[in-house]
Amino acid sequence: RRAGYDPRADGGRIVRCRNPGAAEDSASESRRPVVWLAGGALLGLLAAAGSLLADSPRGATDLPDGAVASVNGVPLRVSDYERAVTALANDRRDPLGEAERRFVLERLIDEELLVQRALELGLVQSDRSVRGQLVAVMLAAVTDAAAHREPDEEELRAFHTEHAEWFQEPARVRGRQLWVRGAPARTREAARGRAETAAERLRAGEAFAAVNAALGDEPIAPLPDPPLPPAKLVEYVGPGGLVGLADTENGTITDPLPWAGGYQVLERVAATAGRTRSFEEVSEQVRAEWRRRSHEEALQRYLEELRARAEIDLAEQAP
Repeated sequence: RRAGYDPRADGGRIVRCRNPGAAEDSASESRRPVVWLAGGALLGLLAAAGSLLADSPRGATDLPDGAVASVNGVPLRVSDYERAVTALANDRRDPLGEAERRFVLERLIDEELLVQRALELGLVQSDRSVRGQLVAVMLAAVTDAAAHREPDEEELRAFHTEHAEWFQEPARVRGRQLWVRGAPARTREAARGRAETAAERLRAGEAFAAVNAALGDEPIAPLPDPPLPPAKLVEYVGPGGLVGLADTENGTITDPLPWAGGYQVLERVAATAGRTRSFEEVSEQVRAEWRRRSHEEALQRYLEELRARAEIDLAEQAP
């Protein structure tokens, strides 16, 4: 038997009936578009996460407190019913009547029936989209629980000190680049010889601009003048050039280095050491990183708890 919810009764009184709404639903109500039902089915599949995790009593003869109905022993909560009624009312100009409220209840019952049938058919195990939705719901639930706690400033400062490497301002290097084009302008040997001549003249003390004008070519991506962090500098001079600039002293002239189809000669002009940015400079970044790690730790603990009470067997050929 199914129980119906009488919205006219005080306090949401539960009444018994053989077929709720059978005498009251008109023929037109029974022929409402199946589209509504299909939408409810999708929502029901998403709600399967709750049905899977809840230890709801099956086959109960009395409805538990807070239930508007029961479907095969699974209670439908009054709060869910009222939420659905409110959602429908917000889309209607006129107040909802008894037929509309009954319609909402019947659709919730249909939704639960579809969820239960989906579980019977094993869609949770066989349908990748359903599994993906359930995993997403569970991940959100676990991380949302961790997000409810906000750290105080003292805790954030301690986190900043403990993980100072995450809040480092990287070292920066300012360099100059002389690039000699290779083929088709000149052979590889000719390009290297030209670059070696440029390096010798620079080491002899000639001005960089003069040597570059005499022997260099316009690079495809000119090296910017402001100091750059290593992650950006490597884009302009390549890994070899980065080593030549980062691991030398100011004023050092590198040997010719292959780059971009030719050769480059680099001069290290200046450099600034990296530093840990103060808490005041990066307080919002500290908070965001604390939250990220908190969510990861909460998820890891939850998964460890699930594994601890699970029975997991691996095949011999499993990695």
